[in-house]
Order: sequence, then C-alpha cells, then structure tokens
Amino acid sequence: MFELDEQTQMVARMVRQWCETKLAPRIPALESGSEQPFELMKQMAKTFGFDAMLGASVKKRIAKLRAGETPEPDGIARGVGNPPTGSGRSELGTPMTMHVVVKELSRVSPGFAMGFGVSMGLVGGAIVAKGTPDQIERWGLPLATLQQIGSWCLTEPGAGSDAFGSMRTTARAEAGGYVLKGSKTFITNGPGADVFLVYAKLGDGVATFIVERNTPGVTVGPPFKKMGMRDSPTSEVFFDDVRLGAEHLLPGGRSATKDSLGTERSGVPAMAWGIIERCYDASLAYVRERVQFGRPIGAFQAVQLKITDLFLKLRTVENVVYRTAWLQHKAIRDMPFVNASKAMCAQLAVDAALTAIQIHGGYGYMEELGIEKLARDAKLLELGAGTTDINLLAAARELIDGNRGGVSEIAT
Repeated sequence: MFELDEQTQMVARMVRQWCETKLAPRIPALESGSEQPFELMKQMAKTFGFDAMLGASVKKRIAKLRAGETPEPDGIARGVGNPPTGSGRSELGTPMTMHVVVKELSRVSPGFAMGFGVSMGLVGGAIVAKGTPDQIERWGLPLATLQQIGSWCLTEPGAGSDAFGSMRTTARAEAGGYVLKGSKTFITNGPGADVFLVYAKLGDGVATFIVERNTPGVTVGPPFKKMGMRDSPTSEVFFDDVRLGAEHLLPGGRSATKDSLGTERSGVPAMAWGIIERCYDASLAYVRERVQFGRPIGAFQAVQLKITDLFLKLRTVENVVYRTAWLQHKAIRDMPFVNASKAMCAQLAVDAALTAIQIHGGYGYMEELGIEKLARDAKLLELGAGTTDINLLAAARELIDGNRGGVSEIAT
C-alpha cells in the first residue's frame, strides 16, 4: 500500500522527464497568457498513449451498455477522474497511477495539472460514468482521450459555497428539449473548452447539461487575471436562452453533481503532493550547497527544523494519496476523509511553499527558481473544490450525523 508498483514508477519517471523537457520551458508563455495549454495537453495524451488506451476502454463500455450489460467503472472513471467509487486496475494501472501523473505535473505546473484533471477527469469522467451510450460516444470519448477540452461549470457569481441554494442558472423544458439561461464564473479551461458540463436548476432539482461551445447563445468571457494558476486559463461563461435537445441532459441529476464534487476534492491531495515534493527536493539541495558563515546553512538548527517540517508534510500528504487510491481501488466511499484530507493537504501545500521560500531567502522570491509560483498556485487549493472551512465543516457534519457516504451540498 505504501510503495508504488513497477508500472507506476515507470509512468512517474516518464511523466517527470516530459515535464522537465516539454512543460517547464513553456511555463513563462503559459503564465503570461501568450500561449494556452490545451494543445500541449493533447500532445501529452498522445505521448503517453492515454488517448489510445482510454479510447479502447471507453469503447468497451459503450459496447457493453448497448448490449444491455452493466459494466464496472471503466478506465476513465476510476483511473483519471479518481471518484470515490470505482475499483480495480484499468489500462492505465490502478487509481494510484493517475494520482502519480497529477503529482508529477504539479511539481512543475499545478495549473496545467488542474486543467488536465478537469477536462479528462471531471468532465470526461462524468459523461463516461453517467452518460448514455450515445452521449459517451459523442462527447465522452473525445473528452476522455483529450481530443477535445472540457469545462466543469458549477460556480456562479452569487453561488460559491452555497452552490445549490444560490444557483440562478436555470433550465426549462420546451418542445422536446430544454432552454438554458444563466452564467458561471471561475471556470477552468473556459477560454479554450469545446464542451461545457453545466449544472442548472430544473424544476425543484438540479440537472446536468452537456453544452457545446458553438451552440447559439453560448458566450465565453476573457481570461481572468489571477494571483496564481495563471497557466490554467479561467473565465466566465454565459448561457443566453441556449436551446438544447433532450440528448444533452446527462442522467443522474443531483447525485451526478455530488459524485463530481467528490472527484474534484479527491484529486487535490495529489496536487499538494507534487507541490510539497518539489519544495522539499529544492530546499534539501539548497541547504546542502548554500554556504554562510563558513558552513552550509543545513548545519544550522533553525534550518534543520524547517527541513524536517517539510519532510513530515511530504510524508503526510503522500500517505493521504495512498489511502485515497486504496479507497478507490476497493470502491469504498469515505467522504469525511475526502473532505477533511482535501482541506488539510491544501493547507500543508501552502505552508510548505512559504517555508521553501523562507529557506531560499531572496532567491526563493525570484521567478526563475519557480518556488514563488508554487506558493501562488497552492493558495487556490484552499479555495477551489470547497474552501478549507467548508470542507472541514462538511466532514464534521458527516461524522456527527453518521452520513459517511454523502457529499455536502454547501460546497463547490
């Protein structure tokens, strides 16, 4: 449980090399907005065969559904989306494999990792897991293989932590279809998405709609200027009387939204793992080589305490990811753990990045080292997928009420 198998170790080495040679040189352009990350995501999928392997898995699922069978969660649902349900080994390995991919990406660019996870995991994973065979073939397959880019649209200008109660985006039934009206904000991949998974009030409930970018009435705002995650383009998306056929309604209703919330939160520890590991590795190397007062700064007790603190944070988050992967492998739902560990790992990532900057002194404050970027990026982990307070309160309520299988409806 606490050791990567040979296949996963090989994947980790390959992804790290790709990140160092292909992703890292593009960071300045991605951060400035002069380039978008979407073509690079597609190149990565082809480089590692994600498109071919996951494509085969999704096609098998489609065939089984059309044959009237009930397939187990497939490769995209359990390997990429990492939801709280799903088990076994997919073409990409155990659930731990994709956690490791996200970790390696996050060492260099947490924003790139987030965009990748949202498109392939949240959007593609939701359609593949919940959709009809036709929906999976039309939208799920190209999203799961990163031939297309997806955006997950829940948060609104007035609906953040109170995602459902304050939701103003609505859908109404009309002439064999639906009319969608409203807006979403802070939408990851919004500026370049081909497909939007949109949550809207429908009657007394919440429904999920698959909306293509070129649909009349869909408008995407300009990219936001942000403190961090600048290499993950984010925007508003507007829906002005968007007419959709019945085939655009994703089955599952509110339960599908809850599953997606759990998926999003369970991916945060892997991102924190990558951030903390990079901070620890860089800091350890620096204290061994940086000389002050005639000796390496690692010889001073104050610095030694900081290194040990980073080490403990690293191992703590690493163990959280191992347990998360084990729960997914066993198809065990433990939402108090998912919510609480998401909150804790996000906090540890922020603390670790600030500690690493302190260890490096003025050099840590410079862009060229990359640690200040990790500090800026890490902060979003405490805000997105439910704020730290909301996630901790959700975990507490689930523990006290005995609802270990649920997902709080007050958090985005």
